[in-house]
Amino acid sequence: MTTIAKTGITAGATAGTADHPIRIEPAPGTVRVLLGGATVADSSRALILRESTYPPVFYVPRADVSLDRLAPSGTRTHCPYKGDASYFAHDGRDVAWSYETPFAPVAAIAGHVAFYPDRVDDISAG
Repeated sequence: MTTIAKTGITAGATAGTADHPIRIEPAPGTVRVLLGGATVADSSRALILRESTYPPVFYVPRADVSLDRLAPSGTRTHCPYKGDASYFAHDGRDVAWSYETPFAPVAAIAGHVAFYPDRVDDISAG
């Protein structure tokens, strides 16, 4: 495997289990997230996480997210493969989440934010 200097992750790094694989790699091109008609995230350093049979999820570095447009919410969840997630809301609805201290096998997503595709206007990559 090749280490991607830009992100510090190993291309094609895998985690999870044989029955529930997780793969993290650099996202292609630039990832943009539109919310409320405005760009809330724009990054050429995003990651894509592919987990088991779920749709792929983009994780955008916090530095590339307009966090002033989001408010921390009280929602917390636990994933047995990634750890504890905290959430961000826009207009009172959770639209994004983050793993502040994810489990070691998925440590690459620390400091990143993921968005619900059905709760934002658009997520594009390329």
